[in-house]
Amino acid sequence: MSGDNYGIQLAAGHLTVPAESKEPYAADVLASLHEDAALVVARYPQKRSALLPLLHLVQSVDGYVTGRGIDFCADVLDLSTAEVSGVATFYTQYKRHPNGEYTVGICTNTLCAIMGGDQIWDEVSEHLGIGHDETTPDGKVTLERVECNAACDFAPVVMANWEFFDNQTPESTKALVDDLRAGKDVKPSRGPDKVCSFKQVSRVLAGFHDGLADQGVGAGPASLVGLEIANERGWTAPDGGAAKADKGAAKADGKSTGKDEA
Repeated sequence: MSGDNYGIQLAAGHLTVPAESKEPYAADVLASLHEDAALVVARYPQKRSALLPLLHLVQSVDGYVTGRGIDFCADVLDLSTAEVSGVATFYTQYKRHPNGEYTVGICTNTLCAIMGGDQIWDEVSEHLGIGHDETTPDGKVTLERVECNAACDFAPVVMANWEFFDNQTPESTKALVDDLRAGKDVKPSRGPDKVCSFKQVSRVLAGFHDGLADQGVGAGPASLVGLEIANERGWTAPDGGAAKADKGAAKADGKSTGKDEA
């Protein structure tokens, strides 16, 4: 993608943020950030532990981790900008260049891949004209190859701003990205009634609830099959506490349990 819009990928593999990302926050925006940051920091016994949610807070305002956002986090948490940048460049949920309104992640790990994930990626990438971690010219969709969307029982799986779209096909995924770009409300397979924007989701990840946690279902039928079988057959999980008590009693009696007690 163009370096003018999406940062410069250097030979060393580091991203140089655009110059405009270092411009100071407007006074009212900065005041609001400090107010929210104080609430986040108050949750931790050591304030430096609040760095991860504060980076999400920055993304909820700027849409990615800007230079000024790094300065803000460093100032609030008494960290160096190098420490903040080291964290921001380690986790892929933190973007170091402008991100789309919707991050669409296509799982191409083993199970999803053999169930059609690779084909979905190829066709959607060609359909949008972008590759991994690139954004459509309208700024709507950033496309990612994802190692695992943590929903193998619904493979192949696609996520939009970390909401599940199960049992996808190339056609359904192309329709998904087209609807997102058109500004339509899109309902995921599970979770809230519609996919929220990247900035809105970033604010939730910073620890500010959006009131949507109880919308929709949390687990689909395929995820519950094991539980249903266990209930039908009367299976229960081992009582860890009882097992430890039995082991302790055996030791007290001077008996061997016949197992490694290390």
